[in-house]
Parts: sequence; structure tokens; C-alpha cells
Amino acid sequence: MAKVRAKAITAAAVTVAFGLLMAALSTYTVARTVARPSGDDNGRASEGARAPEVPLERRITDFTAGLDPDGDYREPRRAERRAVADAVGLILDGHPARARPLLAAVGFRLRTLTEAGTETGTGRGTDADSGTGTGTGTGRRYAELSDRTGDGPDPRGWARVYVDLSAPVRWSVQVPHPVSDADTERLGARVFLGSPGGVLVLAGAHRRAGEDDAADAAHRTDSVFDAVCDELARRGLPGVQLHGFADDSAPGRDVVASTGKGRAGRPAARHLAAALTARHFSVCRAWVRDCRLEGRDNVQGRRAATERVPFLHIEFARSVRASDRQIGQAVAAIGTVTARWAKDDPG
Repeated sequence: MAKVRAKAITAAAVTVAFGLLMAALSTYTVARTVARPSGDDNGRASEGARAPEVPLERRITDFTAGLDPDGDYREPRRAERRAVADAVGLILDGHPARARPLLAAVGFRLRTLTEAGTETGTGRGTDADSGTGTGTGTGRRYAELSDRTGDGPDPRGWARVYVDLSAPVRWSVQVPHPVSDADTERLGARVFLGSPGGVLVLAGAHRRAGEDDAADAAHRTDSVFDAVCDELARRGLPGVQLHGFADDSAPGRDVVASTGKGRAGRPAARHLAAALTARHFSVCRAWVRDCRLEGRDNVQGRRAATERVPFLHIEFARSVRASDRQIGQAVAAIGTVTARWAKDDPG
């Protein structure tokens, strides 16, 4: 009888010890899951963890600093363009898991990040690797679609796309000529962050890269940039496209505002022109008088006109883009329009 009792006690002790061991392993696993960095190349965020915090403007300008007129550019095939555009559509519909294989098949990565802000008044952020910001960030999460070849010796020069994940997507800001139209990439980043529910589409090459203007994203329909903008127009999302001009191209003007080929954006254009004028910018309104740089041959504008979707083609003088204060004023003016679009108000 004593032996039976001893065996029972031993078995109970082993059971308790095993249970404690399993509980300890479970606690360790949970802790590792929470602590593991989120926002991997597939855009997955570990449960209970925040996406990595990065200052978006700094991230974008670090990327565009490598764009060069003598840089490489490979024209994407139709299937490659379509894959990225379809992936953007899936992300907008809330299906990132279905977007991942499409992106991976064409050499794109999907990441989830959190905006950390930039240093106030400088347009420069903190070190993206530190995960901290020195200014007031939006704290919003966004998806980043980027070309893996951009990190290698033979970049293709395709686009980057950022999608706000904090609110329903309702509008876009497009930057077809980063660096070539100096500082439009900074302007685009700030416009994107200024109102919720936006998509930022950024060309991945200098306008003069490649041969025969192949990388001129505003005038080519065979680019990833255009395919994504085409998908957004098909969904009825209004867009504002940012450009730059030399001061002597339109003497006495700070801004040339146009709706391109279409008319659907006229109410928003009038509102924007008034907001810019209120901030002491001299604006040429292309729907009132002839202005140079009206963008009527812009291919994204033409597609928007076909879809009867509001499209704004906005050109800023170099003196405006060279001034951080004036960039801030321009962003504030554009924000009066994108804030309306974010509320699903097309006017």
C-alpha cells in the first residue's frame, strides 16, 4: 500500500512539474511574440506590437536622394504593372494577405509602418532606424509598397506607394517627377500626412532616367506609377498631382492651378485657389485664363477626365518649394481640399 501511495505522489509531482514547465514556456512564447519587431517585408504586424515608427518625410527623401537623371530605368511589362495596381486595390479593400503574393512575384515588398513625425520646421526627421521622432507625428499606420531592386545595384526605377491604414481611403496625392521637380517629394509627403485616408503615389526614378523619356511618369501609360493611379481613378478617388516650375517660366506667379483635361475637379480647384490666395500666393487659374503648364496632356489627368473623377494639376514655383515656410503654407492650403475629400466631399 505504501508503494502505491509513493507512486501516486511521484506521478502527481511529475504532473505538477510538467504543468509548471508548460506554463513557463507559454509565458516565454507570448513575451517573445509581443516583443518581436513588427512590420516585416510581408506587411504583417505581430499581434500586440506596434508597427515600427519612422518619420515618413525623411524616409521618402532618403529614397529620392538616390534618384539620378543618369540612373537606370527598366520599363515594366504589362503584367508587372497590373500586379502592383491589383495589389494596391486589394490593400484598399482590406486584403493585404492576398496582395502579398502578387507583390512578391514582381519583386515588391509590403511593410506596415507608423508615422513618427519630423523635426518641426526643418522637414528633416530623426534616424529612421532609431524608431523615434523629435516632432509631433500623426501616429497613423500606413502600408508601404516598395521595389526590392531599389536596395540593390540594378534598380528598375519603379514606383513607391503609401496607403493610410487609419481611415477609409478617399483620395490620393501623386508625385510623378521627384527630384526633377525639386522638393515635390517633400511636398507630397506632407500633403499625404495632412489629412487621413490618403494614398501617396511616388515615381521611382528621375524623370530623365532611361531612354526616350521612358521614366516621365506624368506622360507615359506604361509605368507602375500610371497603373496605380489608373486603379485609383477607376475607384473614383479624387487626386492632386504636384509639379514644379522655374520661376521664370511663369513670371509673377507662385502657383499654376489646373484640372488638366477634365472639369470634374473645378469646385475643388476653385476652393484650393482661394485657399492659396488667402495665404498670399499668386495663382494662375487655368479655368479662367490661359496659363502655361496647365497639364492638359497629363495622362493621369486624361484618365481621371474619362472617369469623371476630380483631378488637380498643381505647379509650384521653385521659390515656393525652396522655402520650408512656404511649403508649409502650400500644404495647409491643399489640406483644405484633402480634408473635404477625406469626408467623402468631392467639392
